[in-house]
Amino acid sequence: MKKLLVWAVAVLSLLAVGCGSEQAQQEKKAEPVELHVAAAASLTDVMQEIAANYEKAHPDVKVVFNFGSSGALQQAIQNGGQTDLFFSAAQKQMNALDKDGLLAEGTRKDLLVNEVVLIVAADGGKALNDFHQLTADDIQHIALGEPKGVPVGQYAEEVFTKLGILDAIKAKAVYGSDVRQVLSWVETGDADCGVVYATDAAVSKKVKVVAKAPEGSHKPIVYPAAVLKETKHLAMAKDFLAFVSSDDNKKLFEQYGFEVR
Repeated sequence: MKKLLVWAVAVLSLLAVGCGSEQAQQEKKAEPVELHVAAAASLTDVMQEIAANYEKAHPDVKVVFNFGSSGALQQAIQNGGQTDLFFSAAQKQMNALDKDGLLAEGTRKDLLVNEVVLIVAADGGKALNDFHQLTADDIQHIALGEPKGVPVGQYAEEVFTKLGILDAIKAKAVYGSDVRQVLSWVETGDADCGVVYATDAAVSKKVKVVAKAPEGSHKPIVYPAAVLKETKHLAMAKDFLAFVSSDDNKKLFEQYGFEVR
């Protein structure tokens, strides 16, 4: 009888261990795969909404974003940062990654077009209606993206160069690490005005657009996207990029003020 009892306890213990292992495996399987996406700061709002919709349709996937200036994101990727997809606000940064052979073959595509605008605070902002007015003495602080790594800053310098006022602007410039920092400085009044994308101005009730960059004053603002060659989730990354490019999301981009290619 005693041996039978010992045997029964042993069997139950093995069953318990087996069940525990099976449960642990199920829990492990239930953990979603993380898809790491580097995206230009100007895409923050729309991409978060797109990702939420994607995750609802794909509960086994969690989209993890790294938003920032396209230049900083490019450098992070080149330095080996974990990234599955890159959405840039300019061709320059994507071209650099392409030249280094870091893009998955056949995945690069141009997605969006944007505009450069001049903004002031919605309440009590400077009375501006033209980029030329930025040289006036009462304009002391102009918020711009840092031109070496922030595409909107590069486009702004092109505009000022075209208008022949770049040197005067540089003396008043305060440089942000990305377009959202530029937007924030104008919202809070830390800058008299700023140059951002039309889509960034559209998501803020604290600023107003007073002028658009003159036609032909800067290179076309095209947003390219691509899957990274070193991704460990190639099929999933391609699927997410296709989802972002779908007709439904093209409409969503347009709601946020982007022009879809």
